[in-house]
Amino acid sequence: MKSALALMALGAAALPIAAVAQTSVTIAETAPVVTLNVTESVEAAPDVATVGTGVQTRAQTAQAAMQDNAAKTEKLIAALAKVGIAKKDIQTSGINLSAQYDYSNQNGQPEGPRFIGYEASNQLTVKLRDIKKVGASLDAFVAAGATNINGPSFSIDDPSPMIQQARGTALKSAKAQADFYAQAAGYRTARLVSIAESNSGGQPPMPMAMTARFKADAAPVTPVEPGQVSASVTLTVQYALEK
Repeated sequence: MKSALALMALGAAALPIAAVAQTSVTIAETAPVVTLNVTESVEAAPDVATVGTGVQTRAQTAQAAMQDNAAKTEKLIAALAKVGIAKKDIQTSGINLSAQYDYSNQNGQPEGPRFIGYEASNQLTVKLRDIKKVGASLDAFVAAGATNINGPSFSIDDPSPMIQQARGTALKSAKAQADFYAQAAGYRTARLVSIAESNSGGQPPMPMAMTARFKADAAPVTPVEPGQVSASVTLTVQYALEK
């Protein structure tokens, strides 16, 4: 009996220890905390231009429209390779086939839609890695049979060095601001508590896309101005103010 009581007493004594072992203790930050949102950008000349191009054809039958379109698209792709564009930088972005109708009234008399044929289109997205030759490349596309061009959109192929630079500048700016708040509020220093980041790299600061249709007798060289593109980093940082 004494053994049983001793074991019960021992078990009861062990309960508080088990309870303490399962307890999660969180110590809240007691110092004032300042939260800052800081954005820094770095600009540079772009090294890639992305252009949409393609071929549209019409015929009386769907099969004829697609066959004609395929032949002209193959000619266009061959022209892209001829001006030095790698196969990895050419991607099909859309193939479409649709019936076309004329909804206009003939001689002022209301009539139903008049079938006029089928329209086929094959659209390509092309990366141009020689910025100086963008205008000449667009003219080569048109000469090879392209019926539409969208773009160019300029960017940096590898924006990581720009983002790294913007990140460092943003962190220095955040620290300077936190130190100002600390001193202005009568504290000795600001201790970094947390950092959260969002970034965008190597893209135009403003939309630069344009859409146009060209004829084979377009100007000898289409003028293109790449301007600058930017990479930006936004940091959300928290600093604890300490005495």
